[in-house]
Amino acid sequence: MAGERVAWYRGEIIPESEVRISFRDAAAVRGEGVYDTERTLGGRVFRLDQHLDRLWRSMAYLGIEPPMERAELAAITHEVAGRNAEIAGDDVWVTQRVSRGVPREHGGDGRPTLIVESLPIPFATRAAGYRDGVRVVTSSLCRTPPWALSPQAKTTNLLNLMLGAQQVRDVDPGAWAILLDEHGNLGEGGGANIFVVKGGRLATPQARFVLPGITRDAVLELAAAEGIPADERDVDLFDAATADEAFVTSTSLCVCPVASINGRPMRVGAVPGPVTRRLQEAFSRLVGVDFVAQYLRYLPPG
Repeated sequence: MAGERVAWYRGEIIPESEVRISFRDAAAVRGEGVYDTERTLGGRVFRLDQHLDRLWRSMAYLGIEPPMERAELAAITHEVAGRNAEIAGDDVWVTQRVSRGVPREHGGDGRPTLIVESLPIPFATRAAGYRDGVRVVTSSLCRTPPWALSPQAKTTNLLNLMLGAQQVRDVDPGAWAILLDEHGNLGEGGGANIFVVKGGRLATPQARFVLPGITRDAVLELAAAEGIPADERDVDLFDAATADEAFVTSTSLCVCPVASINGRPMRVGAVPGPVTRRLQEAFSRLVGVDFVAQYLRYLPPG
């Protein structure tokens, strides 16, 4: 397995190229699966307990029985992340994937399929966002409304988010897509929450319309500790157009500044803005890693 990433599957850690699931697995046939993804920071998995809480809630929402005890899954996660971080030479993503498996009537055992796998974080392709900010563009496709399919369950059915991202890439290949909710307010992107800052006050979309990210929660906690007022509320396109600053949060990005929304630059001018920078610094202290410097060292020379 030297030099090849590894994954946990069917009771053992094996080269990821050897992982095979049935083409009749419910995740492949009907999208009946859930997952959660963490990242390491300085080699340590960030807030694994909270991610596993969310994974268990997602399984409950789909009616999938947990395939093992949490403590065992946590231990496997740490091992897979550690082995793959050694191969990558830097911090990594690590993901637990659980599907309903292959039904008995289709020749399976009816038990859930579980995979724990890991990928390098794409530091090089995202590094410029910490120097220049990312461009956010809203898609004309709305996020699936919570009365149809709750976004608070992290499922393998990502078609809504992927089609929105594809539409935005057709307009601006380098932009980060944010879908609006059914009422025309800012929603979320694939794996990313958005915050806007106006008059020193944060606003982020309500949790019922988005997947409330673990990093999003951490930023709200840090804002409270730093004395920065924050609201979870509807954030419409007027709020976005008149924001002083904005940033996106995600497991891998942590806190990444936004340069513009729908082509309109942030009013504060600087990237990152002062509130965004303050929260970046607070997050770095929380995790014990200067994640901004980690990204910036992947910028090409000059």
